[in-house]
Amino acid sequence: MDWKKFLSKTRENYKLLNEEIPETFRGFSVMGEEAKKNGLVDNKTKEFVALGIAISTRCESCIGMHIEALIKLGTNRDELVEILAMCSFMGGGPSITFSSKALEAYDQLSS
Repeated sequence: MDWKKFLSKTRENYKLLNEEIPETFRGFSVMGEEAKKNGLVDNKTKEFVALGIAISTRCESCIGMHIEALIKLGTNRDELVEILAMCSFMGGGPSITFSSKALEAYDQLSS
């Protein structure tokens, strides 16, 4: 998969849906801002949690967006692989499959 094209198309689709249900998107945005506030847990850890949930729910768009966020937060490949091992352990075969997609996304989006 070409992750850059995939995420670009995802964002186009979000824009179209946002035009139809702007209050839902506004509510989601407010919730996200609150969840992402700096607190006792740093943003990188929060993004790793979000990535784990994205993998377990098999959401490719979510995987790509959280990988982008992790790259911006300075995550290196070794850190990601360690997290993907835990995701794979907790989720079994399906999570191994989607963890491999996350690694592919990291490799493409970080280059």
